[in-house]
Amino acid sequence: MATAKDIVSIIEEIAPGYLAEDWDNSGWQVGDPRAEVTKVLLALDVDAVVVQEAVEKEVDLIIAHHPLLMKGLTSIRLDQPKGAMIAQLITNKIGVYSAHTNLDSASSGVNQQLAQRLGLQDIEILHPIQGEKYYKLVVFVPVQQIEAVRQAISQAGAGWIGNYSDCTFGVQGTGTFRPLEGTKPFIGQQGQLEQIEEIRLETIVPQHKVKNVIMSMLKAHPYEEVAYDLYPLENQLSTVGLGRTGRLMEPKSFADFIIAVKEALGLAAVKVGGNMWRDVRKVAVCGGSGAELWPLAAAKGAEVYITGDIKYHTAQDMLAAGLNFIDAGHFATEHLILPDLQNMLVEACGKKNYNVEILLTKRQSDPFMVL
Repeated sequence: MATAKDIVSIIEEIAPGYLAEDWDNSGWQVGDPRAEVTKVLLALDVDAVVVQEAVEKEVDLIIAHHPLLMKGLTSIRLDQPKGAMIAQLITNKIGVYSAHTNLDSASSGVNQQLAQRLGLQDIEILHPIQGEKYYKLVVFVPVQQIEAVRQAISQAGAGWIGNYSDCTFGVQGTGTFRPLEGTKPFIGQQGQLEQIEEIRLETIVPQHKVKNVIMSMLKAHPYEEVAYDLYPLENQLSTVGLGRTGRLMEPKSFADFIIAVKEALGLAAVKVGGNMWRDVRKVAVCGGSGAELWPLAAAKGAEVYITGDIKYHTAQDMLAAGLNFIDAGHFATEHLILPDLQNMLVEACGKKNYNVEILLTKRQSDPFMVL
């Protein structure tokens, strides 16, 4: 059995809450985190058609990208669309959780998937944000047990640097200790000074995983009393943030690149600006409404910027700065995360033996039509 909280814990591993912008309202919107969950519905928005779909399919939890409750809620009126939806959700015991700007900035989130979908290479963060606080964990382990402890802390989430896992360092030395009365030493005898070859094992741990890593370490370690240190780090590990930059495998004319973008995102039309015959290779992207980040794209040497919701005067400013642009729409540049999120949830639920069906909405589409 899995609860709503269990499923949300997986989401928060993918897109930790600390990544959300201050103005955002990511997180729980409606429902009981303790409720049992057998079906989850993924959607970009929580609207009337998605709620009705959830009711018909007997879904227990909706995970949406855009928050249902963004602005201050002063009343819940059943004669108003949002109030009626909230009532329908509560009546049918359907929870709602939103992963919004935290999913945008996550290392495997919206912007990373958008950049990969477009075939970009050498992907970097367009607008890095201050990452989570990290700690250096140092623990002293007998040589024979080093692999068991190393594996335990790595599986609990220690040792991640960017796209590298299991990052540790070890150096061998001699440890001394004297077991006193009342102890049950793994090695040695009470009252006698012991010397043993140990490994000083070092790694890094993000703040939100410190507790689990320490618990896993203590469980795997053979000693009755484990000697370890935890040091706060000042390192800024910028592996998360809004937008991405990257390079095409080879230069393309802007006209040809527009065709490639439409094919990659399944679009019949996009809004564009710039010299059609200019060769482009350096590309910047930001899913959703990211037009305000265009100066960063230009500063990083991008020749074309892809986002949604570009306004008239912003388009003029980009063209004046020599930056080509493609407005591929808010929906198309974010909706692509849903199949990837589904795959990540299915895999995680399988590992945890959660008998939960992860569904994609079949009824949601771009609110704009091109005729």
